[in-house]
Amino acid sequence: MELERRTFLAASSGSLAAGALAGCLDDVARGSDGVESGYAAFFALWDWADTIGGDSVTFENPVGTGEVGHGWEPEADLLAEIAKSDAFVYLDLPEFAWAQEAAATLESDYETVAVIDALEGLDDELLAWNHEHDSDEHDGHDHDHDHEHEEDSHDHATDEGDDAEHDHDHDDGGSHDGHDHGAVDPHAWVDPVLAQRIVTTIADGLADADPDNEETFRENAETYTDRLAELDDEFSTITGEAEHDVAILAGHNSYQYLEHRYDIEVHTPSGVSPQDEPSITDISETIDRIEDHDIDTILYDRFEVTSEDEFPPLAETILAESTATNAVPVTSGEGTLRAWQESGWGYVEQMEELNVPAFREALGADH
Repeated sequence: MELERRTFLAASSGSLAAGALAGCLDDVARGSDGVESGYAAFFALWDWADTIGGDSVTFENPVGTGEVGHGWEPEADLLAEIAKSDAFVYLDLPEFAWAQEAAATLESDYETVAVIDALEGLDDELLAWNHEHDSDEHDGHDHDHDHEHEEDSHDHATDEGDDAEHDHDHDDGGSHDGHDHGAVDPHAWVDPVLAQRIVTTIADGLADADPDNEETFRENAETYTDRLAELDDEFSTITGEAEHDVAILAGHNSYQYLEHRYDIEVHTPSGVSPQDEPSITDISETIDRIEDHDIDTILYDRFEVTSEDEFPPLAETILAESTATNAVPVTSGEGTLRAWQESGWGYVEQMEELNVPAFREALGADH
């Protein structure tokens, strides 16, 4: 599909309180037959949903250019806009509480809006929020990954007849259908293998809501999952050629799913949460890791700086105090920048243009 066709909705932070939710929807017209328009909760989901929809459905991303989805809060009238559309794609996780709240209201009062939990069926694949690494596990292990067994254990197609409409209970702090997502790391979309399953789930939901366009949705999803499979191969090649299996990240860790998938360690002095601040001891331990593994290039989050020519303060500190000489940007796919938007970068392009070369360099696979 043409990337230039995609649409963003400019939105700023605000409140989506329960009272506002109910009040906003009083005069909203109910949806029409089929699916012509929709919303997805942040950039990666929007890119996937919009690509799957092709020329049949136009999706909007409420998170503005330069912002990321994790921790983002909408204005109070966003739900009224979503309720005018035909589909809403989100992650049923407390880290996206506004989207959980919106989904609950839509499912309760607006049956014509197809509500699609993109994590449906992935409970057993989600990693604990406070996922800890045993550094001994990363010493001298074999990087020769068996993708044949991964193909068997990660079937990209969901069971036939899965219902895209879910019976949610939103009074339990994020536990729906008996599943408690409250203690998991939300960044599952960063893993290209899990991303394939998420894309298929979105296609299933759209097909259930609009059977007339099912063939289009499934063909577009299959094309996209092929691209994600190629991305998986690229990451596997990097880890197979890496000089060391530890990458240093100057920022909060959004890459635990890559660690788990490719048997590497992304070490950071910060925690998984963006609110975590590293201590002097944490930074000192990071510097020791750099020296122990002879690491020359570290990673940083592109969204933690305002310019391509800048490094975030933590990266500058690590570079100044360690033997590392270079820092390169990575992205978790939660948002987009104007330059990337103008270049037509979707999720795959972000991974290919930024993350693949960055991890190749950070792991010493570029020699």
